[in-house]
Amino acid sequence: MTLSREQMAQRVARELQDGYYVNLGIGIPTLVANYVPEGIDVMLQSENGLLGMGEFPAEAELDADMINAGKQTVTARPGASIFDSAESFAMIRGGHVDLTVLGAFEVDVEGNIASWMIPGKLIKGMGGAMDLVAGAENIIVIMTHAAKDGASKLLPRCSLPLTGAGCIRRVLTDLAYLEIENGAFVLKERAPGVSVEEIVAKTAGKLIVPEHVPEMTF
Repeated sequence: MTLSREQMAQRVARELQDGYYVNLGIGIPTLVANYVPEGIDVMLQSENGLLGMGEFPAEAELDADMINAGKQTVTARPGASIFDSAESFAMIRGGHVDLTVLGAFEVDVEGNIASWMIPGKLIKGMGGAMDLVAGAENIIVIMTHAAKDGASKLLPRCSLPLTGAGCIRRVLTDLAYLEIENGAFVLKERAPGVSVEEIVAKTAGKLIVPEHVPEMTF
């Protein structure tokens, strides 16, 4: 079976390390805030000016003024701070974010990422993704492995306008966890019940498959 949005967030949350400052992009990445492992203390940053995001609020905790970059209502953990977007982007551009989790339309074997526009479609703006991929060395992309029409989104070369070049090393899809090494995707883990053959069939870019590919556990 393919991973649910929640399972994808759970898997990425395992990559968090104690003391990390982490930026969560719009979409599935924001769910990672709900799955920070016990005993791990991280500060979640949102580029609209919040450091110290907590879990999504229960109905009784809703505060319409407390939002993330995706306009979702969030909570602030003890010790959180609120500031303007200039200060937030100074953190990002200054390399002070330890891990960035982003969504994407396409990723390719060279570590390029396309995540901000599809030509011919209305966009609200590029957001902070270009700054994030330029300012962070540790990036995980969360995305679906294939488009709705079945076309692969893991490519030999991105076809959409690039958000960043040569900056991606780790990708989690609804089918697999992969790393990018020497111009190829390397299959590290597969979703429960998903065969290696299915992953191979839905990966357009060069794919290296080790002899043993473990299933993820939840």
